[in-house]
Order: sequence, then C-alpha cells, then structure tokens
Amino acid sequence: MISRKSSGISDSRARLAAAGFWLAVCILPAVVGCRRNKASAYEFAEVKRGDIENVVSSTGQMEPVGTVEVGTQVSGTVERVLVDFNSEVKKGQLLAVLDTVTLSAQLRDAEAGLARVQAQWAQAKADSARAYELHAKGLSSDQDLEAAKVSIAASRASLLSAESALDRARANLAYAFIRSPISGTVIGRNVEPGQTVAASFSTPTLFIIAQDLSRMRILAQVDESDIGQVDSGVPVKFTVQAYPDKEFAGSAVQVRLQPTTSSGVVTYTVVVDAENEDNKLLPGMTATVDFYVEQRKDVLTVPATALSLNPTEEMVAQLRKLRAESRPQGSMPGRAPDSVRARQRPAGDTTGSGLRPEMAANAARLWYVDEEGRLAMMPVITGATDGRNTEVTPIRGELTEGMKVIVKASGTPASGRFGPPGGGFGGRMFRPGR
Repeated sequence: MISRKSSGISDSRARLAAAGFWLAVCILPAVVGCRRNKASAYEFAEVKRGDIENVVSSTGQMEPVGTVEVGTQVSGTVERVLVDFNSEVKKGQLLAVLDTVTLSAQLRDAEAGLARVQAQWAQAKADSARAYELHAKGLSSDQDLEAAKVSIAASRASLLSAESALDRARANLAYAFIRSPISGTVIGRNVEPGQTVAASFSTPTLFIIAQDLSRMRILAQVDESDIGQVDSGVPVKFTVQAYPDKEFAGSAVQVRLQPTTSSGVVTYTVVVDAENEDNKLLPGMTATVDFYVEQRKDVLTVPATALSLNPTEEMVAQLRKLRAESRPQGSMPGRAPDSVRARQRPAGDTTGSGLRPEMAANAARLWYVDEEGRLAMMPVITGATDGRNTEVTPIRGELTEGMKVIVKASGTPASGRFGPPGGGFGGRMFRPGR
C-alpha cells in the first residue's frame, strides 16, 4: 500500500515536471516574444528644440554691379595702348590712341571745303545784291532775279553742309583718342598696339571697365518650382570654389520676369547683391547660392515622418477602445450634443475640425505613447520645414522637448479618414484618462 502511494506521488511529480518543461520551452517564449513584438511595433523619435531654415538652392555667376564696354566709333590702327588689366582709371583718362594720319587729313580736307564754300557764299551774296539793284532800276527781268535767289539759297545750303563736314571730321579725330567714360578698374582688354579695328554695324569692344569692385552681384538661376518662394529682400548665403570654407552673405534685390528655357527646364534670374570689401570675389566666379526664404529660431521640431505617419488598423482600434472606456456612461458614442459642439467650434470653422480655417490648413497629428504606456494622439499646427524637420505647435495638450513621438508603425495601414484634420476622433483631441 505504501509503495502504491509513493508510486502515485512520483507519477504526479513527473507530470508536473513535464508540464513545467513545456511551459518554459513553448509558452513563455511565445508570451515574451509577443510582448517584444508589441514593443517593437513602433519606431520613435524625440521632439527637439532648434532652428528651422527653409532654403532654396541655386547657382549663378559673379559680376560687378556696374560695367561699361568701351569701344571705338572710328576705324583705324591702334597706335598706343596706355592701360592694362586691373588698371585703376579715372573718368576721362586716356586709354588708347588710334593712328590719326588719315583722320587729320580728313579734317584738313573738311577745312578746305569749308573755305571754298565760304568764298562761294560771299560771291553769291554779292551777285544777289547786284540782281536786286538792277531789277529795281528795271534793267533786269524777273527771271534774272529768281535765278539770283536760287543761287544764294544753294550757296547757303553748301555752307551749312561744309560746316557739318568739318564738325564731323573734328569729332572723328577726337574719337581716335579713346577715353574712359567712368572711374573704375579695367577688367578686360581686347586690343594690342598695331591691331586694326573696324567700326561697322557692331562696335568692337576694346576695354571692359568695372565701376566698383567693392560690390558684386550674382545672377542666380532659380527653378520655376522654387521661384514663388523667392522675393526681393530675402537673405542669401553663398560660397565660391576659390574659398570653399568661407561663407559670404548677401540679399536678393530683383527677380527678373523673363524666363529662360533650357532642355525643357524653365528658370528665372534672381539678382543677388553682395559686399566685396576684401576683394576676394572676382568677376566670373561660380557661386552656390542658398536663399533663406524662411527662418525660425528656437522652436519645437519633429521629424517630418512623424507628421506623415499613417496609423495602422490596430492603432485606430486601440484609440477607439480607450476613448469608449473614458466616455461617461449614458452619452451617445462618437457625438457630442449639438449645443456643446456649437459652443466649442471656433468662429469661421465650417469643417468640423474644431480649428479656424487658417489653422486647419496646417493641422497635423502626432502619435505617441503616454506615461502609462497607452497610445495617444495630439493635434498640432505645423510651421516652417526644411524637408527633414518641421516646426510644430500643439493645439491642445503639452508638447515638451525630449518627448518621444512615433515615426513608424508596423501593421496594416488604416483605410479612410478617421477624424477631421488636427482634431482626433469626432473633431476633438482624445487623450486616455481625460
């Protein structure tokens, strides 16, 4: 009898040991794995405080603010060149001289022509005076008087033409002495002594003079998709390849309306003004330009992925369940009385979102897990963004630096809308425990 009891106890202990073994080997790992899977269903990111800068990038060429191309109005051979590249010149300073032999001869010929016409003019006046006198005495006909009038008129016209030819010859001789029209720096010289220049329909450019190299401008090409954000007065920072570690500052001063199309891409020219006090910026440099179209300092930011999160069906179900548990008994599920909703709706709100129209356009949601480990959602207003991070301001609730928000959730995405923009379910934010 004793041996049977001992045998029964041994069998019971064996069965319990076997059950414990299967519990440890199969059931507990499954439970732990389930909890781990649930904990790893979300990816989080921290709410940070910092600066947001919305930047439009472009490239452009450096050039002086004011340049003048100096040419010649007469043809000839260059006799002397008196300036070189980088020469500082004053207004009226002599830059080059053309050969004046031919031009001087033309001037003397014009002077001789004028002297000849003046003599003819004097003779025509004397002949006209005699014609009038003879006609008054009846010694000449009316025809003779008319011929005298025509002769003196023609002589007068020849005199004016000869005077114009002399003025033109004098001007052409003066044009042989090429002078600077402005004070500045010679940045281009396209002529050498002995070179022949021909002034025809296209005036040849002999020198290029920059008026003031202490100020430069950039002609930046901005894509049509970004030009709407760029306007006069927008601050600019840019770099050039010659000084990759130095950042220069400027501002946009003009948006030119004429488009440029290249390979199907439409761009607009934006003129950027910049200081060049240390003369490091040179004409022709390629500048990489950043237009700071929007800047926000010391604001709360979250990754853009947190605002574009598409909740899963499980998340929506959890939130609805928690909301149902927190709803007072006897109230109609999913809808507040009309009188209450009317009092809570801001003026101008026709969307039912609980937000003013200007706020609803920028409304978004942040999903997070509260201190008690329960899923929650907070409506926010979005502000400036740089494409990676976005400024956020809570509509209701408290958003603090270091708070963790959900940026990615594993599961089947929920289909359809589950609440108006920025409001949560039923047009108001729901937070468990409230």
